[in-house]
Amino acid sequence: MTHRRTRPSGPIAVLAIVIAALATSTGGAAATDAVVGQSAPAFSLPDSKGTTHALSDYAGKIVVLEWVNHDCPFVKKHYESGNMQKLQKQATAEGVVWLSVNSSAPGKQGNYPPDVWQKLTADKGAAPTAVLLDPDGKVGKEYGAKTTPHMYVIDGKGTLVYAGAIDDTPSTNVYDVKTAKNLVAAALVEVEAGKPVSVASTTPYGCSVKY
Repeated sequence: MTHRRTRPSGPIAVLAIVIAALATSTGGAAATDAVVGQSAPAFSLPDSKGTTHALSDYAGKIVVLEWVNHDCPFVKKHYESGNMQKLQKQATAEGVVWLSVNSSAPGKQGNYPPDVWQKLTADKGAAPTAVLLDPDGKVGKEYGAKTTPHMYVIDGKGTLVYAGAIDDTPSTNVYDVKTAKNLVAAALVEVEAGKPVSVASTTPYGCSVKY
């Protein structure tokens, strides 16, 4: 006797099709987004001075990744107030590696040639270890970077221990910096003390990354 395989029909069939479509359309992004508590995705990018930086170069060190676009008003809030520069200087003075990453595509807001990035960094008094250029957006998409700023903290073992907003006040008002809780600063204090990060994941806020 030959048995025919029956296909689901009605609402069940529709649900199955919708689930399959969602898996196809979003599965790639979800699969590659960096996950807190797991190893941070490896990467290698050139900086604004032409030097290539790989995450593996900084094994054993705490690394901060800051997605940046100086044309974004949310980024301007943190640079015009001096908040980002202050945190960069404090962190690097303690041996933390701070990598600012720009994933704006050519022709999109925030994409500049390397020499302009060097001038922007100097003019703003910024103090990252390096400004990394990711014009094809590969690294940004691997990390699931959605906004500028979008912040990540990686511990000395290469584990992503924080991902999300720089602070708990999603606004463009420079005066809010004074009363906001800086979540990256808090995460760094705990990581440096060998403690687990108490607030390890938050929703980032800012302008969309211009992939």
